[in-house]
Amino acid sequence: MAARDLILDPRQLDFTHVIADQEEIRNYNPQRFEMEQLTAIIYEDLERHICVGYKDITFDEFWVRGHMPDMPLMPGVVMLEAAAQMCSYFSQKHDLLGADMVGFGGLEDVRFRDPVIPGDRLVLMCQMTKLRRNRIVVTKFQGFVRESLAVEGVLKGIPIPVDLVNSQLNPGDPGTNNT
Repeated sequence: MAARDLILDPRQLDFTHVIADQEEIRNYNPQRFEMEQLTAIIYEDLERHICVGYKDITFDEFWVRGHMPDMPLMPGVVMLEAAAQMCSYFSQKHDLLGADMVGFGGLEDVRFRDPVIPGDRLVLMCQMTKLRRNRIVVTKFQGFVRESLAVEGVLKGIPIPVDLVNSQLNPGDPGTNNT
């Protein structure tokens, strides 16, 4: 991949400069337990709307036993979830979308280029290319293992109507709005 196509050059990143560890990420993202797909955030540029983080892939990941036995490959959908969580973290931390929660709104031009396996560090970077407050955020993302591009695409995030979802999940709960 040509340098001009990179959001940032992964060789230039400082992995010792952790902006947010897993505990801090939890302040902005609701995922817990097996669904937490970020280890740390290491770079933010609010002016250019760029964020970089990573997921350290271990042999304890929920998918290792079954995807695939004797050849554990990180599922593409889990790579996409990791990218989405990083984009959500950045959007929520800086209140870019104006939503209580950000969810998947779509994916475009996704390409899986290299496998990701236990022992790898999947470095994710995103750059927001379009933002319509209360409507949608569009981000270009790239994921690297070492200096090799493993995944890339365009991810769209939309506001999740938390109150509506909660009222549908708990219709008799007096703490929810059931109008």
